Amino acid sequence: MRAVNRRNVAVLALVVLVTAVVLVRWLNDEPEAVPAVQQASGGGIGAGKPAPAFSLKDNAGREYTVGGPRDKALIVNFWASWCDPCRQEAPELNAMALKYKNVLDIYGVNVTSQDYKPNAERFIRKYMLAFPVMFDLKGEVFDRYRGQVFPTNVLIDKNGKITEVVLGALTREELEKKIIALTGS
Repeated sequence: MRAVNRRNVAVLALVVLVTAVVLVRWLNDEPEAVPAVQQASGGGIGAGKPAPAFSLKDNAGREYTVGGPRDKALIVNFWASWCDPCRQEAPELNAMALKYKNVLDIYGVNVTSQDYKPNAERFIRKYMLAFPVMFDLKGEVFDRYRGQVFPTNVLIDKNGKITEVVLGALTREELEKKIIALTGS
């Protein structure tokens, strides 16, 4: 009798866990625009705020810098190779990087502190990413941007100001609308 009760408790716990995972994934499927994410210091990142400055290198050793005025608008895409919404969004980001290359830069930032670099490198090859991808090995840049979910897209205008922070994957149509608004194209 005790074995049956233990089995029933284990099955119930498994059902609750699976339900929680499905619910979290379902909630994360909807992109959410975040007007401002407050920092503990009372400052913040969000619409109208300067993008926190950082420099990261890609696998070839090229350094990319964010912060301050730029020649083009920018999307910083924080992602991880295990993230299903990141996989769905990668081809769309790739297409937009090519289509809007004259007015927009896209920087992919793999949050390697929450990933496995060889898997991230496979992800880059699999999706043949046409934009620079850097590795945030310690998660410091993701932390500076108060990152919470994958993917997180930070839209930055030519003046270096954040126009929007989007949590979750964007469809091609949503992404293109945001790019047109960001670049004026």
